[in-house]
Amino acid sequence: MANCKNQCGPGYKSPLDAYINGKRETILYTICIQPNALTKNKTDYLATIDVDPNSPTYSQVIFRTSVENVGDELHHFGWNTCSSCYDDCTKSRNKVILPSLASDRIYVLDVTNEKAPKLHKTIEPSEVHAFNVSTLHTTHCLPNGNVMISTMGDADGNGKGDFILIDAEEGVVKGTWTKGETAKFGYDFWYQPYWNVLVSSEWGTPKDFKTGFHADHINDIEKYGRSINFYSWSERKLLQSIDLGADGIAPLEIRFLHNPKSSEGFVGCAVNSNIFRFFRTDDGTWESEKVISVPKKTVKDSNGLNEISGMITDILISLDDKYLYFSNWLHGDVRQYDITNTSKPKLVGQIFLGGLLLKDGLLTVVKDSELKEQPEPVYIKERRLFGSPQMIQLSLDGKRLYVTTSLFTPWDKQFYPESVKHGSTLVKLDVDTINGGLSLDQDFLVDFGKEPDGPIMAHETRYPGGDCTSDIWLAED
Repeated sequence: MANCKNQCGPGYKSPLDAYINGKRETILYTICIQPNALTKNKTDYLATIDVDPNSPTYSQVIFRTSVENVGDELHHFGWNTCSSCYDDCTKSRNKVILPSLASDRIYVLDVTNEKAPKLHKTIEPSEVHAFNVSTLHTTHCLPNGNVMISTMGDADGNGKGDFILIDAEEGVVKGTWTKGETAKFGYDFWYQPYWNVLVSSEWGTPKDFKTGFHADHINDIEKYGRSINFYSWSERKLLQSIDLGADGIAPLEIRFLHNPKSSEGFVGCAVNSNIFRFFRTDDGTWESEKVISVPKKTVKDSNGLNEISGMITDILISLDDKYLYFSNWLHGDVRQYDITNTSKPKLVGQIFLGGLLLKDGLLTVVKDSELKEQPEPVYIKERRLFGSPQMIQLSLDGKRLYVTTSLFTPWDKQFYPESVKHGSTLVKLDVDTINGGLSLDQDFLVDFGKEPDGPIMAHETRYPGGDCTSDIWLAED
């Protein structure tokens, strides 16, 4: 590393440094997807949103950076560098990396002007497919300055869990990361160099889930994953896979605790709405245990009785490693758990923002072990919140939780057509960081139904200075 003396690289020295000393966010970047891209011939874009309460444009989109092609389906995104390079003063967090879930195209945006990002480089799908990978998902910057993106398929859309390395400055794909055997499926990942480990999760076969949700696919082990995979960080080799069984179908977002010396974390399993804790044992192998289970609701519609799971689609952990948050995309709630005892999380906050269970919906709940009555529709500034909470992002100090509604266009259209019709929303929850608790800020709303090119679906959100789902810290010794 460079001799930094009185200056440092990007991010913060440690998770607690970010938590205690991090600046309050004043702008957000949010992915915006055109749900009818091909018929409207409109592209996706990155929205810059003012979240400074003292600004005259508070809770408004103040800039839109459109990409070049139609039908990309931008999804998750990340940085060219982050807190893993904190001790390298030659590094600067001046670019965002935007992979596309549908097209496999990668856009590199220059954010030197934070309020007005501009397109820097486009990496075409052929450069990705040349390494027999596709369906790009999570982006993390690495301590060596490269950027790694997880992939979920091979070039033909069959299941394949791997990673590509790119040079964000040059805008080129350098190759794949895994040496030897690859995982059966891919999705999210996190690395923890102190324990020489990278852990990844699994969704399913891209050519199947890209066509929508199919109930008859979820128990097919050739179409949906149910394992978490552990790699040697230094050797890039897959060492161990843990089959989570039926309770763990579609383990999606996966997080280590932020403490860079921690040897445990959590993964949210979508299909049957369970949270598993994974942890390192004394012999260096990894084990897991189910620590949260969201009960299914029995509902009645015109076709009779059915059970609906919560469908956990996003999770995150506060920078002080005290709270775990997740969204139930079908039930419609966001939950906060105290994880001081990681083996026994305690529910301390919950709020409904939409979902399939609302009183004026098509379903009647006939059996519910948690709620006494179905939730009411939610309005902010006379605008109804259609759809359901999905992507979440927490402020560095843990006091503000931002929530958007889009999961993936084919699934959005299938489960929440009214949300697609009216557009997504971005709302803010105020968090009680002492005792736990969530409350909806009635003065904050970004209505993506009023965008210049028509209603837009909003997905992942990040801050220019980094956040608790993109930054990974290295141990100081």
